Amino acid sequence: MFEGCVLVVESHALQRNVLVNGLLNLQIGCVLSAGSALQAVEHIRRREIIDVIFFDLNDGSINNLDFLSVASELGNVRALIVHGELPLALLRSVAKMSSLSSIPLLGVLNKPLQPQALQKILAVFKTHHGSSLIQPAAELELIPHAEVLQGLIAGEFQAWYQPKFNLHDGRLFGAEVLVRWEHPQKGLLMPRDLLATVVAYDLIDDMFKQLLEQGLEFMSRQREQGLDLGLAFNLTGSQLVRNDLVEHIVQRLQQYEMPSSALMFEITENGMLDLPGSAVENLLRLHHAGCGLSIDDFGIGFSSWRQLAHLPFNQLKLDGVFVRDVDDLSNRAVISSSVALAKALRMDLVAVGIENAHALHTLISLGCSFGQGFHLALPMTGADFATWLKFHSPLV
Repeated sequence: MFEGCVLVVESHALQRNVLVNGLLNLQIGCVLSAGSALQAVEHIRRREIIDVIFFDLNDGSINNLDFLSVASELGNVRALIVHGELPLALLRSVAKMSSLSSIPLLGVLNKPLQPQALQKILAVFKTHHGSSLIQPAAELELIPHAEVLQGLIAGEFQAWYQPKFNLHDGRLFGAEVLVRWEHPQKGLLMPRDLLATVVAYDLIDDMFKQLLEQGLEFMSRQREQGLDLGLAFNLTGSQLVRNDLVEHIVQRLQQYEMPSSALMFEITENGMLDLPGSAVENLLRLHHAGCGLSIDDFGIGFSSWRQLAHLPFNQLKLDGVFVRDVDDLSNRAVISSSVALAKALRMDLVAVGIENAHALHTLISLGCSFGQGFHLALPMTGADFATWLKFHSPLV
């Protein structure tokens, strides 16, 4: 097993999927993917370390210099592997190179990808770098187990709420529930600071149940004031494997006498890759119970057309990487095609990461109907959200 983090940069979706699946079959600990230079830069900036980047030097739709220059500047990429169908002269030249943009070049892989060649070249990396291989930051900086348990017992994990809007008239479309840990010593911890720890200790269900309870209590108070608010919660594919969590959700809805349609569950697109049968069954159970289902981070993962067409999703959430640079033509193409896809499948499309008026107006012109982001409303505590709701326009 290769414990490091690998990034695949490939514009062709099918070829990207083949390479990602090949890496997953080799039990790579962390596999990221990007269909453009912009997405690659996002991954590079977010990660403390990326051990290997796979990219096609001959892919004309991707400007390799964009992400290679960022990687060189940050110094957090350890090695490169070129893959693709290169002209013979270029292949020979590249094969002789020891680095690109000051980043070590491990070698060249031809298409179609051969698993043996992939395994061999990764073994070379482990041989040279294994002793100093930097583990993911989450493994190095896990908050102690007892500290997390105490935080859960003390109710320090809090639900925050970020409103979602109808972009055409500005009316509220619901809200996404986000986690914050009000740590007594470390201050307010964001998801990036705590999720890896919670997952490592298998406490993610415990955290989710607390957020669900807070969310249901919040909705119940709003209903008493005549406001039927809908909330969206994040779930991982692994959480759907066991039946008890879905049973808990249904029971709590009944306890609060809350309609199931008030809840939407967001599953990341990458989290849908090779979902086991039990997870698919639990998705169907949530759907049959009346809950909404959303594909989160849409556009950067590998959900198949079959999954989109045959699993009962109500919503696509377009990843913010496409929204933050709406002037990029490839991003606009992704947005427009996602709008068309959502309409064809009779789903709502929610654009995430709207950070300025220009992005908002561009999304509206491209046909987006719903969205969320800092330009529209910041995430807020339950108390602040309750106050905010008193002065905002009615729900859609």
